[in-house]
Amino acid sequence: MTEEEVTVGAGTSHPLKGLLTLPANSSHPVPSVVLVQGSGASDRDETVLGYKPFRDIAYSLAKQGIAVLRYDKRSYSYPEQFTGAAAATINVKDEVVDDAVAAANLLKADQRMDSARVYLAGHSLGGMLAPRIDSEGGNFAGLILLAGSPRNLWEIMYDQNMAVINSLPDADPVKAQAAAAVNAELTKAKALAAMTLEQAKTAPSVFKMPAYYFKEMDMHNTAELARKLTKPVFVLQGGDDFQVNPTTDFSLWKEVLKGDSAASFKLYPGLNHFFVNYEGKDAGTAAEYNTPGMVDGQVLSDMGQWILGQL
Repeated sequence: MTEEEVTVGAGTSHPLKGLLTLPANSSHPVPSVVLVQGSGASDRDETVLGYKPFRDIAYSLAKQGIAVLRYDKRSYSYPEQFTGAAAATINVKDEVVDDAVAAANLLKADQRMDSARVYLAGHSLGGMLAPRIDSEGGNFAGLILLAGSPRNLWEIMYDQNMAVINSLPDADPVKAQAAAAVNAELTKAKALAAMTLEQAKTAPSVFKMPAYYFKEMDMHNTAELARKLTKPVFVLQGGDDFQVNPTTDFSLWKEVLKGDSAASFKLYPGLNHFFVNYEGKDAGTAAEYNTPGMVDGQVLSDMGQWILGQL
């Protein structure tokens, strides 16, 4: 295995630093994967506290004969473009989609890669956006959706907030007040449907994020885009994921893709949102991410076998 420094979006106003991990001793074009992170400013490894899931994926897939491209997210490399007045018109096309398409084109132009076998593996928000990235120029050979969802992002954020609130004792005086505040945010989110994009630019924030961000994203419905896919899709979900619901979201993927013979699904009992097995005292809370852990070996093996099995 070897690694090379690369630049995604070279020559643009926002070049991104990345790493291309290559299998050792490859004498012929190899399949490759673009990794797309979840929400927030994230480095190329998708580092979250004690985890570096994209590093784990890159190293494992390279050992299986698959090249992997991972890169720093635009909001990580250019935070000034995502704060202050600029934040009001942030959208996922600028934050995620265009860079993932550029990454795909970078791999397809590399003679060491099989241009017909470039895949996308998106985690969380990256999994939600995968069908859109594919339709807006990614044109991948197949998609791997890791803990993604076909629902709207604000729906998931509502569920995440309510799960925390519901874990509080009923006697806690903060509980009712917090629930009311979260439900007020849900009301604002539902109001987005009746707005134009221009109206959303000046609308109140929703879940502490610009209304425009959600409105623009909602105009590209994940479920509708996924139903139009005519390529292999592999949906993976951790059974102990408390950020993306394994019952709701995993089941919805099966419903959305039920007519797609090229879609496959796998649920991993005991694994969390980052596909790490954690069983300590902080299980079921964000505090569990503080304990260093690696992506489960079965997940890494399954990803590699799925990619290599697509002919």
